[in-house]
Amino acid sequence: MALYTLKRVGALTPLLVVISFLTFVLNGLSPMDPAEVVLHAQGVPTITDELIAATRAELGMDRPLLIRYGDWLLASLQLDFGDSFITGKPVWSLLGPALLNTMKLTLVSSLFIVVLSIALGVVCALKEGKWLDLSVRGVSFLLTSMPAYWLAALMVWYFAVKLDLLPTSGMDTAGSYVLPVAVIVIGYAGIYFRVIRSSMLSNLNEDYVLYGRACGMSERKLTLYVLRNSLQVAVSVFGLAIPIILGSTVVVENIFAWPGLGTLTVNSILGRDFPVIQAYVLVLAVAFVLFNTVSDVMNAAMNPRLRKEL
Repeated sequence: MALYTLKRVGALTPLLVVISFLTFVLNGLSPMDPAEVVLHAQGVPTITDELIAATRAELGMDRPLLIRYGDWLLASLQLDFGDSFITGKPVWSLLGPALLNTMKLTLVSSLFIVVLSIALGVVCALKEGKWLDLSVRGVSFLLTSMPAYWLAALMVWYFAVKLDLLPTSGMDTAGSYVLPVAVIVIGYAGIYFRVIRSSMLSNLNEDYVLYGRACGMSERKLTLYVLRNSLQVAVSVFGLAIPIILGSTVVVENIFAWPGLGTLTVNSILGRDFPVIQAYVLVLAVAFVLFNTVSDVMNAAMNPRLRKEL
């Protein structure tokens, strides 16, 4: 198991290098020169070509691409992503607190998504084709088809405006988590529980279930065996749930004024704050790769046959 883990971690290195390089060259895809963004943020009334060239030299943008990439990569490994073009503050001083706030929302939502998905998936698989299974799938299809912004607006109107039960912004109290977490959970639990249900149904049709019943094994114990085997498929899905939610909180955070990555990113995109955008893309891409690797290692721990495939 240790050898498998080392091989998986070793395979990350070239992938992370490619991701970091693609993230770095994002600046070059913008139609606006980063030096102009800095000058606009500084309130310079008249921007000339000479001033742009001087600013580029000051920012080190006149150096060869690979040298700039190497310096940026070494600095990024120390969580130094440069300074914001708009505020002039270090990017990590902006990104760090926002990432922490988004992680709080993500982890709470992920916990509810996993528990609800497993519970609904098991119940629907055991009641396949019956009214409970059909009802849960029908309601989940309806809810997941709703756009997040529309669902969030409905919940704000009903629970915050009409009933005056919950706050609509901020993250100061436990009640502040209810509405944004509910919107995220409704959007994803309806998708992930189908994975559990499908995997459960596949395992329920395996021969070992028939043999277990023939040997007199209790349905409760047999269900636990089936669930354990079904979770091998679900681990990969749930392993990517956290980075997916992490990158899809933009709408929810902006509607509920949650001071996280989504709010920071939207403001950075509108202000063309390239260092912040660059750091956000890199952090999110690395999160996807790392969580995918963790899910692979967990699957290998549950199924020894997977360790021989690497």
